[in-house]
Amino acid sequence: MYRSHNCGELNASHINTEVTLAGWVQKSRDKGFMIWVDLRDRYGITQLIFDEQRTDKAVIEKAKSLGREFVIQIKGTVIERVSKNPNMATGDIEILVSELTILNEAQLPPFTIEDETDGGEDIRMKYRYLDIRRNPVKNNLLFRHKVSMEVRKYLSDQGFCDVETPYLIKSTPEGARDFVVPSRMNEGQFYALPQSPQTFKQLLMVGGMDKYFQIVKCFRDEDLRADRQPEFTQIDCEMAFVEQEDILDMFEGLTRHLLKEIKGIEVDKFPRITYDYAMKTYGNDKPDIRFEMKFGELNAVAQHKDFPVFNSAELVVGIAAPGCANYTRKEIDALIDWVKRPQVGASGMVYVKCEEDGTFKSSVDKFYDQEDLKKWAEITNAKPGDLILILSGNANKVRTQLSALRMEVATRLGLRKPDEFAPLWVVDFPLLEWDEESGRYHAMHHPFTSPKPEDMALIETEPGKVRANAYDMVLNGNEIGGGSIRIHDRELQSRMFDLLGFSKEEALAQFGFLMNAFEFGAPPHGGLAFGLDRLVSILGGQETIRDFIAFPKNNSGRDVMIDAPSTIDEAQLQELHIKLR
Repeated sequence: MYRSHNCGELNASHINTEVTLAGWVQKSRDKGFMIWVDLRDRYGITQLIFDEQRTDKAVIEKAKSLGREFVIQIKGTVIERVSKNPNMATGDIEILVSELTILNEAQLPPFTIEDETDGGEDIRMKYRYLDIRRNPVKNNLLFRHKVSMEVRKYLSDQGFCDVETPYLIKSTPEGARDFVVPSRMNEGQFYALPQSPQTFKQLLMVGGMDKYFQIVKCFRDEDLRADRQPEFTQIDCEMAFVEQEDILDMFEGLTRHLLKEIKGIEVDKFPRITYDYAMKTYGNDKPDIRFEMKFGELNAVAQHKDFPVFNSAELVVGIAAPGCANYTRKEIDALIDWVKRPQVGASGMVYVKCEEDGTFKSSVDKFYDQEDLKKWAEITNAKPGDLILILSGNANKVRTQLSALRMEVATRLGLRKPDEFAPLWVVDFPLLEWDEESGRYHAMHHPFTSPKPEDMALIETEPGKVRANAYDMVLNGNEIGGGSIRIHDRELQSRMFDLLGFSKEEALAQFGFLMNAFEFGAPPHGGLAFGLDRLVSILGGQETIRDFIAFPKNNSGRDVMIDAPSTIDEAQLQELHIKLR
């Protein structure tokens, strides 16, 4: 055997034990008469000692040749360490080496394999297999494994069955572009990689599987934004004979289980807010509620004065930044510059300092008196010592801009604490969104989402006012899961396709298999999918999903380690009946 123990388990109870270890050389220190080597594997580090008075000369000479990341095997005796290291699990002992075998030599790594490395992200992505040896990356992957296992345990205990669905499927319009795969055996035809297993999990409900889950890869050929991956992992779930409340209860339970088992945190409340309330109060449908700074709409008290910027605005809205009234002009100007960036797009910002003595100092004092500013403070719930930040303009744009400012201020104030967790549900989304460019409705979630029963009559008269039987789970300002009660009736599904602009022929060609299935006794059903990458990163106290993926793509969708995507040779193209333009 290559090892009797791993490099993280030996301690004082093993003194005088003969052991065999194997791993990588972390570093070595040669004092001439004595050599120390730190041997590393996935489990930890054990210090080896080569002593000219106790170790064979040939073994010492071989030890002198060791370089960083050499793969070695040693045999020796566990002895008490003279200079103990309380910061290491194995810090009380070391191994007096009697035999040394070099299993594989290694080139000098392009960056140091240390917790704090000198390697930039690009070089570490290229040599990801080396980066994984570092504790931060290794521990993230182990953490992801732990989360995945707890998910499987919880869902299995709740009676869910793990069912695999195909990766080679039919291309269907679900919002994003499909990745397509040419079929050699079917000339001129293509598979698509699934954006989600949506239709398959519905078919499993028709098949009577009752409770389904799968930790599954999904693929979307989207223009990449920050922290997006072209392939990502979902915890995909579906249940039959359920209403919305059943699903919310089930997955509140899963989230509580994960927070307790992974983080040791008990969460009692999962607030529920409507989509309209979220947009009006926080400016987005995935609010971070670990802190306040709720929106205060100021039109009624800020317009009809002599300030044309506000008078011409569709919406005047502000937030109270806690404890920021002492900001200098330089600090306020920095915030104004921040909201003017192209990524945010505001034209400017008005501020009001709420002084400790109850007076107000504003950048628009010329137009508003103390009584006016007092009303602003009441509406934004500003206290003495706070700073009111106000934006104005087109309602939708301003809400998005102020939402971004709210998150930025919270980050600067340290209010987005990674060890605090504040989940909530956002419900009552619109079923449809009108797209001016195409002149038709689009499904806000997907075409299989059921309308709320009480809004069903509006489908024929005012489809834009119909609410969806849909819900998102939000955690710390991130949407970590979303789902809906599905349509299970062919007639209603057909009407939905009509609203979305599908002809009868197009709907049948794209989704005839699902429509036909509804003719054979489809049960009421619904489900939810968690984004595993995002969920793991939030539970791990980090913002970047790439840190929790073993082999991620870069922001251009490339795997720089294996250099993919890449060209294929002419013979392959001919087999696939493809000619490049």
